[in-house]
Amino acid sequence: MLRIAIRKTVRGRSPRVPFEKIARAVLPRGYQLSLVLCGDTLARTINIKYRKKKYAPNVLSFELDANEGEIFLNLHVAAREAKKLSVKYESRIALLFVHGLYHLLGFDHGKAMTSKERVTLRRFGYDVD
Repeated sequence: MLRIAIRKTVRGRSPRVPFEKIARAVLPRGYQLSLVLCGDTLARTINIKYRKKKYAPNVLSFELDANEGEIFLNLHVAAREAKKLSVKYESRIALLFVHGLYHLLGFDHGKAMTSKERVTLRRFGYDVD
């Protein structure tokens, strides 16, 4: 059975996204996932430390081993992007989460990853067009 730990490190409204259900649909049985809902400061700090990049990213994924990973999802960047792209906040969060999950499975950016993301998002009722 998939185990997921969700931790929120910032104030504000929590996104109404079915993180556990989506993770169960994407990740294999027995996978252990840590999801950190964070803000700019933590995301930037992690990005500098592990990727040597100085900006606050929207999502970071770290595969810890074959059956364990961690995702840092920056709620502040996601909110700004949702407004800029004229999409719902929860839709943007769901997309970033799914994107992070597929990175944990070894997918790189490209058509295959985008196709998988779209199928998953549609399955959970998110408009991807």
